[in-house]
Formats: sequence, structure tokens, C-alpha cells
Amino acid sequence: MINSKMIFRILGFLLLIETAMLLCCGAVSLFYKENDLQSFLISSAVTACIGFLLLAIGKDAVKSLNRRDGYVIVSAAWVTFSLFGMLPYYIGGYIPNVADAFFETMSGFSSTGATILNNIESMPHGILFWRAMTQWIGGLGIVFFTIAVLPIFGVGGIQVFAAEASGPTHDKVHPRIGITAKWIWGIYAGMTGTLIILLIGGGMSIFDSICHAFATTSTGGFSTKQASIEYYHSPYIDYVISIFMFLSGINFTLLLLMFNGKIKKFLHDAELKFYFICVSFFTLFIAIWLHQTSSMGVEEAFRKSLFQVISLQTSTGFVTADYMLWPSILWGCLIIVMIIGACAGSTTGGIKCIRMVILFQVVKNEFKHILHPNAILPVRVNKQVISPSIQSTVLAFTFLYVVIVIISVLVMMGLGVGFLESIGTVISSIGNMGPGLGTCGPAFSWSALPDAAKWLLSFLMLLGRLELFTVLLLFTSDFWKKS
Repeated sequence: MINSKMIFRILGFLLLIETAMLLCCGAVSLFYKENDLQSFLISSAVTACIGFLLLAIGKDAVKSLNRRDGYVIVSAAWVTFSLFGMLPYYIGGYIPNVADAFFETMSGFSSTGATILNNIESMPHGILFWRAMTQWIGGLGIVFFTIAVLPIFGVGGIQVFAAEASGPTHDKVHPRIGITAKWIWGIYAGMTGTLIILLIGGGMSIFDSICHAFATTSTGGFSTKQASIEYYHSPYIDYVISIFMFLSGINFTLLLLMFNGKIKKFLHDAELKFYFICVSFFTLFIAIWLHQTSSMGVEEAFRKSLFQVISLQTSTGFVTADYMLWPSILWGCLIIVMIIGACAGSTTGGIKCIRMVILFQVVKNEFKHILHPNAILPVRVNKQVISPSIQSTVLAFTFLYVVIVIISVLVMMGLGVGFLESIGTVISSIGNMGPGLGTCGPAFSWSALPDAAKWLLSFLMLLGRLELFTVLLLFTSDFWKKS
């Protein structure tokens, strides 16, 4: 059975981390002398009390974790963080509806970026900073972060990593997963710091630069402006953020190998090649179409196409144009990149490029197998044979992904949401994208959706962020059996 005491203990520790985050945002409120300070103080007090209570319950816990414990910790961590993370919005009256407050918080921690706010600029600086911080912490993974500190409890982190890490495979660059976690967090923080400096150099205020850097490296997409990046009308900012969104869509383990001098392995990675080709093809296709069908010049068409393709393929969700005003064929292209997603092991959502590479290889081999029934045709990626078990997992994941999308779209339509909006919001939520289609597109918030739809979409955000199986396993009877 699961080690409930250790789970409570770790969740209590996580809530104390969240308390520290809330107090940081309270410090921002204090600096700007705004009225959201009280909501952060009350929220941090409540969160700390529950955190200490859970630590007390978990006292004298057995210092061991199995895979089941890992899956429970990960799912519970995201839900718990979102439940307590919604307190500043709700207590301060900035989002007085519980469904809306939870939706906004889950959207942050899952690095989705969909919002129900209709006047973001009217929010206090502390609240805006909290929105950005939820994405930055949630981007690489609340639990992946705690792997580095799990030795405090005398337990290892591999079970948690297996439950949280995105993608079908997990490369190790160090035998101790905690060391790997620290290195990757170092790259993550370094990229964020570099982007902050570059954005300040582009004319953004320090506050906006920090918030947008948090939302970019986490591929979250929350902006301090209702018009998102379009507000700045700056080609420099567009290109800088495009580059960092692209980098954030690369497998962080691969980035770590590159920084360790293994450039050849970085450049020859099959998933990275697929990711680059996909971005290049759709960027050029959309740019040419925009140039031919609108008054945009070559550079503007390329820039807007590049930004939007990278933003949606990496599930960031920033916008520099209302793509719902573009020809409808381009909506289809953007939906495709939303579904594909970027690389596994990154902060992004979607099906992931590595799964697409494996699926293409499986289909290719199937055609060969029809012609040569007795041939043995292994699926290879990066010159390594992909085991049948991984192939099976990829096929199961893709099938489940499609089934959940279809069922969710039907449920959304049953709740009175339009067909285009249903498709857009469901794909956006399960892929952790942010903007959808129609009246839930980049120019609008999702506030008009019924509360039941917001709860469903919040659940889809959690499913997408934790790669479906991690959450759905908890709803199976076999998971809770003692054997």
C-alpha cells in the first residue's frame, strides 16, 4: 500500500515552499504599496498552518517511497498547490468565483496560460507576480524541484521523477537524479535571468521583464498585459521571446548535455531535428500565406508566423496577432502544431515530438512489413532500438489522448459551448497551450464559459501536464490493491 505518512510529510513541506512563494509576492505588494498585501498574508498563514499540520501527521514516517507513492505525490501536489494557490485571488476579491480562481491557478501551475481575467492591467503587482511565479514553479515541475530536496526526508526521488517527467523516455546524465535535477534547475534559472536582462534591454520595465521571463521559460504564457506581447509592438522583443520559447521547448536533459560539451549528440538528436523541421515548415508556410493574402511585408509576415508557431508548438500561448483574423487554413496549421507540441523533457505540453518520431517509424515499418511479412524491422531513434513496451505505451498514450479530446469536446458542447470553442479550449487545455479558437481565441478570455466547463478544463490541464497516465492511474481499482 501507499506510504501515506511520508506523502503527508512531503505535501506539508511543499506547502511551506508555497508559503515562501506567497510571502515573496506579499513583498512585491509591500514594495508597490498596494492593497493585495493582506490577501497574501492571510493566504500564507493558512497555507503554513496546513503545511505544519501535514508535517506533524507525517512524523516518524517510514523513509521509503515506491512508484505508487510517486504517482500519488505528483497528482496531489498539483491539486494541493492549486487549491492553496487560489487563496490570494479569492480572499482579495480579485477573482471572487471559486471555479474561476481554481481555473486561473491550475492554468498557472500547469503552465497552460488560459485566463478568465478581462482586465489584467487593473490587477495589483503582487497578484500579477503571483500569476507569473505559479507558471515558473509549475513549468519544470513542482515535484521535479523537490527531487533536489527529497534527501532531507531520507528518500530517493526516482519514483517521483518517473511519475512527473514528461515523455516516454527519461535520459540520465548523472546516476543520482537529485544532482540532475539541480543542474537542470540551474539551466532553467540561468535562461530566465538572461531573458530578463535582454527584455530590459528591449525597453520592458523590470517588473514586466521578470514576469514575462518567468512565463517564457516555463512556456506558460501569462502576460501582465491583456494584449499579451502584441502590446509592445517591438520586433526586438518578438524575436528574443521567440528564441527563448524555442529553447524552452528543447529537452532540458539535451540542453544539459550540450552545456557539458556533447554538441554532436545535441545536433544529431532525432527529436530535436523533428522539432526544428516542424517549426521551420509551418513558419514558412504561414508566412508565405500571410504575405500573399494580406498587406504584411515579408519581415512582418515571417515574424508574426515565427512567433505564433513557436508560441503554440511550445504551448506557451503568447500572441502578437489575433490569428482568428487570419485565413481559416492557418487555424488548421496552428491546431496541428498545438497537438504535436515540442520535445519531451521540456516545460511544454502536447503529444510531444518524440512520440511523433516513434509513431512515424512504426507506420513506416508497417508499410515495409506488408511487403516483407517475415522481415524483422526494429524501430530505431538516435540509433537505439525502441522496445516494444515503449512503442505500446506511445500508441496507448496517443489513442487515449484522442479519445479524451473527443469525449471532452462532446461534453463541452453538451454544456452549451460552441463547436469551434469546444475544440479550441479542449485541445488548448489538455495540451497546456493557453489560447483557443473562436470567442475563446487570443483576443478573448475564457470567462464566459460555464463553471462546469471550467472545472472540466482544469482537470484536462492537470491530465495534460502529468501525461495522462499519472492522474488516470489513481482512478483504477488495481492501483489501490494491496498487492
